[in-house]
Amino acid sequence: MGTNSEESLLLHGDLELRIIAARALGTSSEVDISSGVTVSVAETVVTRTPTSSNSSDSQQGEHFNILLAHPVVDLELKIKVGSKVRGGKRIKGTVKVPAWRIITGEIIREWYPMVHVKGDRCKNLDLDIVMKFTPCDQNPLYDQGIAGDPEQAGVRNTYFPLREGNKVKLYQDAHVPEEMSRETELVRGRFFEHPKCWEDICHAILEAQHMTYIVGWSVSCDIKLVREPTRPLPRGGDLTLGELLKSKSEEGVQVVVLIWDDKTSYDIFGIQMRGVMQTHDEETRKFFKDSSVICKLVHRQANKSHNIFTRALNGFIFSNHQKYVLVDTQAADHGRRITAFLGGLDLCKGRYDTPEHSLFRGLATIFKDDFHNPTFPSKTKAPREPWHDWHCRIDGPAALDVFRDLEQRWWKSARKKKHDALISMESILHMLSPSLAASADGTTVVPEDYSTLRVFGEDNPENWHVQIFRSTDSGAVKGFPEDLGFAYAQNLVCSKGLVKDVSIQTAYIQSIRSAQHFIYIENQYFIGSSYAWPSNKDAGANNLIPMELALKITSKIRANERFAVYVIIPMWPEGDPNSKTVQEILFWQSQTMKMMYGIIAKELQNMGHQDAHPQDYLNFYCLGKRECIPGENPASDVDAGGKTEGKRDWLLHLSTRVSPGVPTSGGDPSTSTRARKNKVSKSQEFQRFMIYVHAKGMIVDDEYVILGSANINQRSMDGSRDTEIAMGAYQPHCTWGEEHPRGEVFGYRKSLWAEHLGTVDGPFDDPESLECVKEVNKIAEENWEKYTAAKFTVLQGYLLKYPIQVEKDGEVSPLPGYETFPDVGGQVLGKNSLRIPNIVTT
Repeated sequence: MGTNSEESLLLHGDLELRIIAARALGTSSEVDISSGVTVSVAETVVTRTPTSSNSSDSQQGEHFNILLAHPVVDLELKIKVGSKVRGGKRIKGTVKVPAWRIITGEIIREWYPMVHVKGDRCKNLDLDIVMKFTPCDQNPLYDQGIAGDPEQAGVRNTYFPLREGNKVKLYQDAHVPEEMSRETELVRGRFFEHPKCWEDICHAILEAQHMTYIVGWSVSCDIKLVREPTRPLPRGGDLTLGELLKSKSEEGVQVVVLIWDDKTSYDIFGIQMRGVMQTHDEETRKFFKDSSVICKLVHRQANKSHNIFTRALNGFIFSNHQKYVLVDTQAADHGRRITAFLGGLDLCKGRYDTPEHSLFRGLATIFKDDFHNPTFPSKTKAPREPWHDWHCRIDGPAALDVFRDLEQRWWKSARKKKHDALISMESILHMLSPSLAASADGTTVVPEDYSTLRVFGEDNPENWHVQIFRSTDSGAVKGFPEDLGFAYAQNLVCSKGLVKDVSIQTAYIQSIRSAQHFIYIENQYFIGSSYAWPSNKDAGANNLIPMELALKITSKIRANERFAVYVIIPMWPEGDPNSKTVQEILFWQSQTMKMMYGIIAKELQNMGHQDAHPQDYLNFYCLGKRECIPGENPASDVDAGGKTEGKRDWLLHLSTRVSPGVPTSGGDPSTSTRARKNKVSKSQEFQRFMIYVHAKGMIVDDEYVILGSANINQRSMDGSRDTEIAMGAYQPHCTWGEEHPRGEVFGYRKSLWAEHLGTVDGPFDDPESLECVKEVNKIAEENWEKYTAAKFTVLQGYLLKYPIQVEKDGEVSPLPGYETFPDVGGQVLGKNSLRIPNIVTT
C-alpha cells in the first residue's frame, strides 16, 4: 500500500475527503463511528466531525473540503469507535494516509487499517475513505483573481453567496477633512472621492424612518459623530450619540443597540468595575435603561454541549467583536432600503480621527473629552493615540445578509418573548424586501438572489459585487441547521459540538491564492500558521493566512514573476508594550514573520537568485508621527517642507501642518523644562507616537477588497472564539484585463498610500514592481530615522519601517539599536509567557 518514507511534503491545495464507512475485518457489518472523526496534518487539526450521542446519527459518508498549506508526512484520521465494538467500550484509533500518495492528485479509494493509540493495530477494524487532492497550481479556480472569475461566483464554499447590484463606499478613518484634494484619477475621467464615515452614519441615523440597529464591541453614548461638518446637519445632528438614539426612538424609529457584555465589568449596588477592556458596556446599558431604546449586552456564548467551566471561560476570554450599523435609507424610487455600515470602527471613544492623525492639536476642541492613550498610566502627560481604520457602506442586496446576521444573533441572545422585537422586513411596506424564510425547525434559509433589491444593473459601471463573510458559531447565532448534512450543504463546519461559519478565513485564503500581482494588508494583528513556526508549533494559531502569503510569493519566484506583499501593523498592540500579554502577542507575531521570511529565503536559494532578498517580496511596516506641541519651541521659520498657507495639496498639508508660530524642527527636547517635571512621558518629550493601526482589511491586485472586524489571528479566524463580520467586494467593470484596473478599489489603495507615504509621485501605480518596493522601503527607512532622532524632524507621511532586520537567509532580529520600542520599552520581538494561556493571545 505504499512506502515507509518519512519525508515531509508540502500539501498546498484543496483536499476532498469522504469517509465512507468503518467495518470489522472479515465481516460486511459496518461499525459505528458516531463518536467523532478528527482530521490532522502536521499535528494540527484541520477539521473534525461533532460527537453524536445518537448511534444512528453516524458521520459515515460525510464529505469534507479541506484547505491545506501544510508540510505533511501523513494525513491522520483520529477516530473514536462507539459502543458496537468490544462489548460496548469506546476505543480510539488512527488511520494514516502518507503524503506521497495524496500529492499525486489521483483519486484514492481504499480500506485503511486503524492503528490503536498505543501503536498496535486495532483488531479487525478498517476505515473506507475516498480522497482527491488538487494542488493550487493545478486548480483553475486560482488562475485569475476573484474579480476576474468568468463564473462571477465570488468566494466559493461560503454561507452567504455573492450579491450583485450593490453600491459601496470605502471609508478611510472616521472622517476626512475637506482640504484633501482629488489626487487619484479613476476611469472615465472621475476622481476618487473621500467620503466621511461618521458624518454619513450620523445623517443616515437622522434620516431613518423605521429602524436603527447598532452592533458593536463597544458603544459610547457621550461621543459626537460629527465634529468637523462638511454639510448642513439636520436637527439633532449636534447631539451626542446616546441622545441622538433616544431622540430617534421617541420619534417612533425602532432603535436597537447590541453590544458585547464584558464579564469583567459590572455595576452592582453602587460598586462599579469598568472592566479589563474598558468598553463602557455597563455605562451604555445604564444610559438607555429607562428609554425606549432596546439595549442588550451579550457575552460571547459557548455551545450548551460544553461544560460549565468552558462556557464561563468563553464569556470572559472571547468577545462579540462585530461592528456595524443598519438603517433604512431613501431608495431611488422614493421607497426605502436597508443600508449597512460595516468595518473596523466602533462608535466609541478614541476612534474619531482623520488622516492628519493629530498628537497634540485639537485636544480642547475636536478631541475634547475624547482623549485616548492606554499605553500610559492615567494623569501622565502624553500624546493622544492617533487611530487609523477602514470602514464601508453597503447599499443593496448584500446589506440584507448583514441584517440576517443581526437577526440570527438576536434570536440567540433574546428571550423567546422578544424574538419578534426586531422589525420584520415584511412589515416595512416601503421596502422591496423578500421574506426571510426559515424551515420548520427554525433554520435560516438563505435566498440565492435578491434581484429586486439591486441598486445598479449589471451594465452600470458603478455596480459592485459584494459578499458577506463571518467568523461565528452556533453558540452565538440561532438558525444554523442541526442536521449535519444540511450544515455541510450550507458550507458550515462542524467541530466539538459546534456548527461554525469560518468564511472570513476562507475568503482570505481564496483571495491570496487567486492573487496575480500584489497584496496590500493593514491589520491590527498578524499571527498565524503556528504549525510551521521555528518554535512553539503547538501554540494553536493555525489559521493559514501567513503561510498562504509566503507560498504565494514562492510560487511567483518559481514562475520568475514579480509579486509583492505589503503588511502594515501597529508598532505594538494597544496597551503597555512591557506587559506580559502584549509581549506574548509580539512574540507570536515575530514567530510568524520568521516563518514567512525563512520560507521565502529558502525558495530564493533553491532557484539560484543569489542577488535577491526576501524583502524584495515581503515587507512589514508600522505608522508613526512627530508633531510639535502647540505653543512650544517657537521659531520664525518652517524648515522642513515649507508653510501650508494657500496650499490645497493635502499631502503637503499633512506633512508640514503645525500650529501658528510652531516650528517643524528644534533642539533636543530632553533638555527642556518638561523633562524635569513628574509624569511626563518620553513620547511627550520627543513629540512622537505611533499611529494605531486598527484597520482589518486586504486589497488584492487593485480590484478586490476585504474589510471588516476580523484581525489576522486565531481569535478572529477560528469561528468559535471572537465573533466577526467582513465583506469582500469588487467592481466587475474595473478588473484586470489588458490594463491595470482604475476603479474605486484602486483609488482607495492610492488614497491610503498617499496618506502613509506623503506623496503620490512615484512608481506607486505598479505595487508589484521591484522599483515600487524599493521606493516604499526607502521612504519607510528614512522616516524611521527621523522618527527616532533626538532632533525634531517632520516625517514624509507616516510610514515607518517595522523595527526588524531581515537577512538574506531569512533570519529575523531586532533592528540594531532598537531591541525595544523607542520611548516606551518592550522587546520588539516579544517574549513568551508561561502563565498566559495561548488561547488568549493567539
